[in-house]
Amino acid sequence: MAEQAYMVEGATGAWEVVIGLEVHAQVTSQAKLFSGAATAFGAEPNTQVSLVDAAMPGMLPVPNAECIRQAVRTGMAIGATINKWSRFDRKNYFYADLPQGYQISQLYHPLVGEGAIDIALDEKDPDGSQKSIGVERIHVEQDAGKLMHDQHPTRSYVDLNRSGVALMEIVSRPDMRSPAEAGAYLRKLRSILRYVGSCDGNMEEGSMRADVNVSVRKPGDELGTRTETKNVNSVRFVMAAIEYEARRQVEVLESGGRIVQETRLFNVESGTTRSMRSKEDAHDYRYFPDPDLLPLELEDAFLDDCLASLPELPDAKRRRYQALGISAYQADVLTAEVESARWFDTLLDAGAEPVRAANWVTSELFGALNRLGRSIVDSPVGPAQAAELLALVADGTLSGSLAKQVFEVMLETGDAPSKIVEERGLKQTSDTGAIEAVIVEVIAKNPNQLGQYRGGKETLFGFFVGQTMKAMGGKANPAVVNELLKKALAG
Repeated sequence: MAEQAYMVEGATGAWEVVIGLEVHAQVTSQAKLFSGAATAFGAEPNTQVSLVDAAMPGMLPVPNAECIRQAVRTGMAIGATINKWSRFDRKNYFYADLPQGYQISQLYHPLVGEGAIDIALDEKDPDGSQKSIGVERIHVEQDAGKLMHDQHPTRSYVDLNRSGVALMEIVSRPDMRSPAEAGAYLRKLRSILRYVGSCDGNMEEGSMRADVNVSVRKPGDELGTRTETKNVNSVRFVMAAIEYEARRQVEVLESGGRIVQETRLFNVESGTTRSMRSKEDAHDYRYFPDPDLLPLELEDAFLDDCLASLPELPDAKRRRYQALGISAYQADVLTAEVESARWFDTLLDAGAEPVRAANWVTSELFGALNRLGRSIVDSPVGPAQAAELLALVADGTLSGSLAKQVFEVMLETGDAPSKIVEERGLKQTSDTGAIEAVIVEVIAKNPNQLGQYRGGKETLFGFFVGQTMKAMGGKANPAVVNELLKKALAG
């Protein structure tokens, strides 16, 4: 089912919300966009700053080819137009964390043109209604430094480690109509970036953040005046900022006020936005071509190499999993994070049956990792061990309940399942003689239940199964137990 239309109810009726996102994604690169300075997260302030980053006189920028390559690959991953000719512009503004007094960006001739990202309107039904969110452009630009206001009671300091770090600005069209759609778009974009390897997507570290453009209108009206909430650093906060800002704008309009085009900030503690400054237009920045940089001209061989380097992307991988018999929902869960998909692919390569493997990973493994507070990258159980465990279930060595016991030991010790089975005597038994003997004892101990069962209360069959399995320490083959019990209870 498609998501129901999201509307904000006001005193004058329903208002439609119009949303666009400008996502700044830090390019995966060992060096900055125009210098050789390092980009490692968490370094001591001002330890990763070249003369170019500090805007020392006479220092000229030189484009980092890897940053350009990663942006092109990202554009290809969303089916966007790649512009063989693009140009860098200077965006002029003065701020303490911008040593040059301008930012090198791309306004008029971006590296990547129009593309699209498809999202599921109901994330519990990935094969249900889809919506295509247009991407207007992807351009590369350098990041600014960081102002630090909490180091001294009367002074602010500047850390230039981020100055010059390469960013991709991924600009959507105003195609989203609800916080949920914006959240789905951000998660899908983050997933694609991580599959491609062009950005690590760590929003908590600032390597991916969103500027959130929101306006409201009566259905069918022209677009309203938008506000831009800057630098929101989680999917949850983006959704909360949209919800608050939409309701705020409706209240302003219904009280006879007007929306001012402005830049706002989101307060994570209160879940509210506040005004930061009036929103500038392009002419306010006095854009002009950067005279220190020649236009980028991409050769066909370079583009061919970029295309050939792309991995199997989330949608294609999800379709492949479904072709193996895995449900749409499980395929979506398995492909949401690139690390999970890689782990699962390795499990399949080790010979695991796809449907059984998908059931086990999405329930047993993910449940255990969630309980332990660990990610699949640092799972105590690897794909090869998991494949061995599933094989022991498939060949009848372990029952489902015994497999759970073995898995718990694997999580604690890291031992192979075959070793655990051997050392702890957990092998499943199909010995009909031993099982029949236990069944006779169970029936003898429960004459009342036997009478009720034979009197028509067939739900008590499960009681006898449970008692038999308990008496055998969970080691009896359930299929054999069921078969023998039916004969014994029939009298």
